[in-house]
Amino acid sequence: MKKFINDKLVPMVMKFTNTKIISALKDGMMFVLPFLIVGSLFMLLANIPIPAVANAITKSGWADVFNQIYQSSFSLMAIFAVVGIAYTYIKNEKVDSPFSGSLAALGAFIMLLPSEIKPKGGELITNVISKNWTAGQGMICAIIVGLLSGFIYSYCVKKDWRIKLPAGVPPAVANSFMALIPTAAVLVVAGAICAIFKFVAQTSFAEIIYSAIQTPLQGITDSLGGVVIMTIVMSLLWWCGVHGGAICGAILTPILQSNMSDNQSILDAGKKLTVANGGHIFTQQFWDNYLCMTGAGIVMGLVIYMTFFSKSSALKELGKLSLVPNIFNINEPVIFGVPIVMNLYLLVPFVVFPTCVGIISYLLMQWGILPLFSGVMVPWTTPPIISGFLIGGWRTALWQFVIIILSMIVYWPFIKKYDQFLVKQQNATK
Repeated sequence: MKKFINDKLVPMVMKFTNTKIISALKDGMMFVLPFLIVGSLFMLLANIPIPAVANAITKSGWADVFNQIYQSSFSLMAIFAVVGIAYTYIKNEKVDSPFSGSLAALGAFIMLLPSEIKPKGGELITNVISKNWTAGQGMICAIIVGLLSGFIYSYCVKKDWRIKLPAGVPPAVANSFMALIPTAAVLVVAGAICAIFKFVAQTSFAEIIYSAIQTPLQGITDSLGGVVIMTIVMSLLWWCGVHGGAICGAILTPILQSNMSDNQSILDAGKKLTVANGGHIFTQQFWDNYLCMTGAGIVMGLVIYMTFFSKSSALKELGKLSLVPNIFNINEPVIFGVPIVMNLYLLVPFVVFPTCVGIISYLLMQWGILPLFSGVMVPWTTPPIISGFLIGGWRTALWQFVIIILSMIVYWPFIKKYDQFLVKQQNATK
């Protein structure tokens, strides 16, 4: 089995991870993250869960300023995504002027959005860009446009379809003309797509993508089965020595962020955030602060045993070195140092425990015992309990504390058995 994993499975997974599309998607989405965190923090400031403080901020007028910062970052996530994905794709192709290509992708994305809205009981408003479509609702469209634009722009440059000016022309001017034909190609293709959907389907490309792809994907992932499958896949990939978070995150992040954005839209509409009102359970916060709390496998219990109870000197020293990073959700030293990778002693708790946490968390949220997550995000390195309080209040913080206790209980018999094995090896070499 170990030979099959090392020789067959791992190379196949790594080949998939390093494809142009997955690399651009994975790295390009990182451009979005700082804006999401900054925007959600200012939204938290505008809606501090202490009534007296919240009322004071609102009366002072600062809530409007905080909300404006939130709207100018969190609500533009699809714009940041299309720019980041196109830029990364072009850069990975080692093509000149990746920034020009990313701006062409932005133009194409805006072209393919609905350009008119009709408020209830009002007249049709044209020539607008709705923040509904620049937020989570337009995320899948942004991904498609970013990848397609990156491909078209790179293809044109590689074919040398460019206008070249004499050597004496200033570089800024020369670069602008060199990007002219590739940019035109991106916009012309986008224009053709826009025309097809306008005249044939009487709608926009973004609306078709949302109804045909994004909504079903959100429904599939935002289910108990989706939580179970993705948690098992992520954990097994890590156990095989492959970065499961990066692979699953590349696929899931746009959907989970869209779910999160939809939840915030429910609150912005003045409704209560519940499953009955259309709220999503499986969001980015669910992934970061439940399934990956203290890192993949939720290994805090393992680290506590290693640090304070291990008989093996190697495990004890590694535990001491890993404890502080693990508090901040960094567990690579544990995964590759214990190691958890290819370790049959730890396979069961590493895969089964986070899966059980996912199932229980999902059901508790579905039943209304735990709150759904709004648009508030914290950096993924925020320690558990603190992160839980900031994103979900005392109930989420308490559940994170319970998960840590359960982690100790679940990992204890398995790591103890492995510890005994290492002690025997250690004694045999003396």
